[in-house]
Amino acid sequence: MKIVVKTSEYEELIKKSRFIGIISPCKTEQDALRLLQQLHIQHPNASHIVYAYRIQSVDGWICRFNDAGEPSGTAGKPIFQHLEGKQLINLIVVVIRYFGGIKLGAGGLTRAYSNTAKHVIDAAELLEYIEMAELDIDLNYSQLQNLEYQLKKLEGSIIAQDFSDNVKIRVKLPKHNLPVLLSHLS
Repeated sequence: MKIVVKTSEYEELIKKSRFIGIISPCKTEQDALRLLQQLHIQHPNASHIVYAYRIQSVDGWICRFNDAGEPSGTAGKPIFQHLEGKQLINLIVVVIRYFGGIKLGAGGLTRAYSNTAKHVIDAAELLEYIEMAELDIDLNYSQLQNLEYQLKKLEGSIIAQDFSDNVKIRVKLPKHNLPVLLSHLS
């Protein structure tokens, strides 16, 4: 799976219609909805603002797409298929259309939205997604140095700590490294 690093844009004219593709990272559905609201304000004269997003949450996947008034299945779904096919997560792809006066037909619309989405995805900087895990650990002061060493090796970090009789630490590390850390703690 991959994520997008930062917002990118791509623009294309197809038979006098202007298509603007935008890809942006989103950690929550609220992030996606906030961006859509912003785009509606920035592009009040756009004919259609079509989108698809795919977000992984603690409750599972949140996947949505919308044709925004275009014929059913010609806009949002082709965009979403790129997100699924390329295994992209935690992002939204929006295609804004300014109608140029020439009707494209169902096939032409599908190609236009799909190609705009493909181009904006290809232009974006993508990284492999690494699922992170957090863990609370209680340990003796004598174990702290070894834990810090193991975390460094396992690409983890201490995100909170409390020093009292023992050390209480909250760590964050790639989920696939969690079993290795736990084996060093036993």
